[in-house]
Amino acid sequence: MNIIQIILIGLVAVIHAYIVYLEMFLWTTRKGIKAFGLKSKEFAEETKVLAANQGLYNGFLAAGLIWSIVIKNTNTALFFLICVFIAGIYGAYSTKKKSILYIQSIPALISVIVLLKF
Repeated sequence: MNIIQIILIGLVAVIHAYIVYLEMFLWTTRKGIKAFGLKSKEFAEETKVLAANQGLYNGFLAAGLIWSIVIKNTNTALFFLICVFIAGIYGAYSTKKKSILYIQSIPALISVIVLLKF
């Protein structure tokens, strides 16, 4: 892996680490409610366990990407980046929020392209 590939993979990992933080720890706060466009504080309280579960899965994606950098394995990075890309596509489709597409899928897709081209 070259430095540009490592930086891009690292960026996607950092994005997902931040998503973990938002979903697991800030879901019921003003920042979490605003970030995810939740209806109300009450709704956030009712769904916080589900959000923490989502956060855990995003944590696994971030961990896999970090692991791929540590072991310098392109195939591992490709696997986790494709998982991130698909999750972002599904998230954008199922929630009707285009921001998921831009925040998750596009950086992952750019990283996949750079990994395959270089």
